[in-house]
Amino acid sequence: MSRLLLLNRILSELLSTVLPKIPPLRDLKKQLKSTIFIFVVLLMFVAGTVLGLFLTQVMSLIQTNTTISSGGYVKALGFGIYWDASLTDRVSSIDWSALEPGSTKNTVIYIRNEGNSPMNLSMSTLNWNPSTASRYITLTWDYLNQIINVSQAVQVTLTLRVDSKITGITNFSFDIVIMGSG
Repeated sequence: MSRLLLLNRILSELLSTVLPKIPPLRDLKKQLKSTIFIFVVLLMFVAGTVLGLFLTQVMSLIQTNTTISSGGYVKALGFGIYWDASLTDRVSSIDWSALEPGSTKNTVIYIRNEGNSPMNLSMSTLNWNPSTASRYITLTWDYLNQIINVSQAVQVTLTLRVDSKITGITNFSFDIVIMGSG
């Protein structure tokens, strides 16, 4: 309703300020045409505004909405590696100690799924020092690609094998990379 009052005020202001400033016309017919033109323009403006208000009201009457609740979780993979079956002593490094050519050494670790989704694991090695050590030393494990459920732990044996033909290597190091996927 306030829009109509505003339009009424604009129309009154226009008629009181604009029309008196129109220079006198000799021909009454020309003056009448100008007045009719201004009236039609104003009428169209008012009609358009009223129609817009009407359509807005009608549209608000025929609209509806529905709210759907949703939820879920973000899949997070994570695991911990431990020395003990009680999962209290975390593994940060492995010291393979002194190894003889042709020898094998086993180390048991425990891997627990600490994420919120089942997963399986894979392993690789990186950063061999010296780089030639990877030709003579291999790391394997007895993990069988089984799914590890949330909070479940599996015992895994890592096996390091030194080739009997190893030469020129007295000390070595490498990184073990264990990856979880699910």
